[in-house]
Amino acid sequence: MRGARPAAWAVVERAVRDVARLVVPVSCPGCDLPDVAWCDPCLAPLGGPPRRAEDGAPRLDRLDGLAPLPVWTLASYAGPLREVVVAWKDRGRADLDRPLRAAVRAAGRELAPLLRAAAGPAAGRDGEVRVVPAPSSLGARRARGREPVVVLADAFVDGLRSAGCRARTARVLVRDGPARDQVGQGSRGRGTRLTAVRPGRRVRAEPRVRERAACVVVDDVLTTGATVAACERALNGAGLAVLGAFVLVATPPPRGVRGQDELVAGGPVGSPVVGAADTRGSGLG
Repeated sequence: MRGARPAAWAVVERAVRDVARLVVPVSCPGCDLPDVAWCDPCLAPLGGPPRRAEDGAPRLDRLDGLAPLPVWTLASYAGPLREVVVAWKDRGRADLDRPLRAAVRAAGRELAPLLRAAAGPAAGRDGEVRVVPAPSSLGARRARGREPVVVLADAFVDGLRSAGCRARTARVLVRDGPARDQVGQGSRGRGTRLTAVRPGRRVRAEPRVRERAACVVVDDVLTTGATVAACERALNGAGLAVLGAFVLVATPPPRGVRGQDELVAGGPVGSPVVGAADTRGSGLG
């Protein structure tokens, strides 16, 4: 009799899902395949290893001969996957957390050896990676009812920890001003709006911790790189080193720009170098 109740509940749950599909039809946001929340072909681009993406983001170009901040991504923000990300981020498809978390967790696990070395005592750090989600404005949080980027940051932390890298999510940045969708904005508009990113009070209150802390910025989409650049600038301004950034997807670079998976050595002023040699040594090159 003990097994009867769980079995009965399973039947009820299936019935409720079937009725819900009649009232609110479910389909893959990438290809509109009916009766599935997502499909493997649309999410397949997320199954590869992390690759570098900073060359396609003009706002990360320092224009002074120094290499931009290393940025890793899983896939291009194009095709069916673009529709999946838009549905997850702006159309209330929180059910897509599950496959996206799995993809980001795998990326964190693969990048763990590189980041563990860059954040360790040999590099003058305390051995812990602070994973900093790019902040959302208050208006965006209210409109969405949550912060999707925090979901990615937590998944990235899970991946790092599963590979033996000390890590934690550090929500230390805030964004002032009203929410505005970046779609359709030029690079100047994005850059102007994102200068409102600043450190929270907790960062300013921990001077001793800042000296040995190492951060990785996490965001959902890399377009011009304005968000990542603003986050790095805010963290560096607070005395925190930034090892690099991870984004779920990145807008394909313009023709004539070096490939996204090409490795670029070097690092920015105020941040440790995480470059080609380190990446190749970890098997990511």
